[in-house]
Amino acid sequence: SASRAPGDARGTLFTSRTTQRGTQISLRARANMASATSLSFRAGAAGASRVTAPAATRRASRKTRAALTVRAHGPGGGVHLDPNESIAPSSAPKGVAGAAILDRDDAPEGERKNVYVETYGCQMNVNDSEVMLSVLKDRGYDETGDMHDADVILVNTCAIRDKAEAKIWQRLAYFKSLRRKKKKSEKPVVGVLGCMAERLKTQLLEADQLADLVAGPDAYRDLPNLIEAVAGTGEKAMNVQLSIEETYADIIPVRKEGAHAAFVTIMRGCDNACAFCIVPYTRGRERSRDPASIEYEVRLLSEQGVKEVTLLGQNVNSYAYQEGETDFLSMLAAGEGAVGDAAADDEGRAGSGGEDGAGVMSAEVAAATAAGGSPFSGYAAGFSSRYAPERRREGAVQFAALLDRVAAVDPTMRVRFTSPHPKDFPDEVLEVIARRPNVCNCLHMPAQSGSTATLERMARGYTREAYLTLIDRVKEIIPGCAITTDIISGFCGETEEDHADTVSLMKAVGYEQAFMFAYSERDGTSAARHQEDDVPEDVKQRRLAEVIDAFRTTAAERQKEEVGRTHLVLVEGPSKKNERELTGKTDSAKWAVFADTPVGIYGGDEDEERTGGEKGAATPRAGEYVAVRVTGCSTGTLFGECLGRTTLTAFNEMHGGACAEAKGAGAVAAAR
Repeated sequence: SASRAPGDARGTLFTSRTTQRGTQISLRARANMASATSLSFRAGAAGASRVTAPAATRRASRKTRAALTVRAHGPGGGVHLDPNESIAPSSAPKGVAGAAILDRDDAPEGERKNVYVETYGCQMNVNDSEVMLSVLKDRGYDETGDMHDADVILVNTCAIRDKAEAKIWQRLAYFKSLRRKKKKSEKPVVGVLGCMAERLKTQLLEADQLADLVAGPDAYRDLPNLIEAVAGTGEKAMNVQLSIEETYADIIPVRKEGAHAAFVTIMRGCDNACAFCIVPYTRGRERSRDPASIEYEVRLLSEQGVKEVTLLGQNVNSYAYQEGETDFLSMLAAGEGAVGDAAADDEGRAGSGGEDGAGVMSAEVAAATAAGGSPFSGYAAGFSSRYAPERRREGAVQFAALLDRVAAVDPTMRVRFTSPHPKDFPDEVLEVIARRPNVCNCLHMPAQSGSTATLERMARGYTREAYLTLIDRVKEIIPGCAITTDIISGFCGETEEDHADTVSLMKAVGYEQAFMFAYSERDGTSAARHQEDDVPEDVKQRRLAEVIDAFRTTAAERQKEEVGRTHLVLVEGPSKKNERELTGKTDSAKWAVFADTPVGIYGGDEDEERTGGEKGAATPRAGEYVAVRVTGCSTGTLFGECLGRTTLTAFNEMHGGACAEAKGAGAVAAAR
């Protein structure tokens, strides 16, 4: 049953208990004294469940219910609902996004507790772990690197492939064995978070009893309450409600002190609903952060000495913020939201420090985004979307404008972004990348397949020809741009001809890096429901090996071309294989290894570049830029000679880009 009294509920809490009649899971809403919300359902022995809801919701037409399901749960979300269930968010209190938003209490007085976190999967999960640690820190928890000393063990999970899930199941079984060895009062709370938590909540809590709580990607504000509900009680708790609003824009993630690279999430969710992908069902619909909050966070990172920021999103370049969704500047003016010393101007842009002075939005993009955003410019030529999100993008601040604004915050800070969809690379985005020296010339272009027939079955929204046309456009606007990709071998219905098209694509494009996998069916996806996983496992593996071989052949040829070039490298730190060497990343995201020796300032003739132990020389430190001349290479690594310390601005002014061609190859030319 579901009920709601007038008032503003401030959060939710799911708990469960097992009885002879099955499992009862209850939802309680923390509220002002005059308000309350509850929702409960029972799960029988077979695991079937039903949510009962107000009659008005149940009487809605099938078409209306389907529309509500997509809006609340993401494309195709209805597959997770019983035909007689209500749309859960419809019973959420007004003002509560996805019924999962909590007020942030101050850290409680008294003894603080330790939390141990393991993170699996993508960069988004890494940033999500930083967000949840920020939430927990405010409520009296400190991070520990020792699981044996933890009061709470949290596993942030990935559900993309079987292999990732199998590893997590093993870890959960290990944590369960640790709990058995401790007294009841000392047993840590074990929580499963993220995509796997949302997908396998019942199995985790009840069938295998490997977790005390599960929390979905939009429920991290609720973690302190979930932990308190189960600690020492033997009960289970869950909150896997997807939100159509939550972006955690007001939470500054907890990051490692002294880190020189950081992730910043700019949007969450995905509307693409590719046939093979579980992400729309575990992450929900697309929603974007206020650009002012993004600039604010990037500004804070700049002040902390961070030299590289990566913008994150499940479909990062489909970013589209409509004014009025969340007014971050008003939050700051009211004393709410993020905490820091940076101030934003009247247009929501955080000012820029550093040697380049104040960064400003380029005139072209500023004009396009004035007065509440810009018209939707369309997708890359030949690309389409199944869900027509241009309706939501019209008049919004779009990715090209946001990227330009972020790059302007600190022109000495590198900017990357991942993971994009090829359809969302109109010329406006490519032109910002070409124009801004601090936006890295390395684009991830997930092809997934080189066969038009397979791409159609995958519901990718483009053909092989359209993809190759986009690649040509990238190379035209951004000469020398490094391109990376994702490939799936053995998708449903893939023929030998389809496979051959993928192999030829690898050779035609010449990717710098590729993430290649055999198809792994995910329950609940469109492919699992409507297509047959008919390619035998041995055939998948053979085709995958051939795709990998094609990639390695072209990658090795491209690596040899690097010898003699000089790259701008951001130092990461000591090499794990040799303590007398340093490692760093180039603008194109390649690893570079060079000797850990004192060097001077880069510039002048060749003898002055290699200053050795002369006056002014110093050993490069993590977070510094250096110029590295490539002298050798392996498949994935460049080996070189450090010519001196430099800055992003100085190197770009000297060479016109982040890479200079070998002097013997003619005039010094930029790889940009």
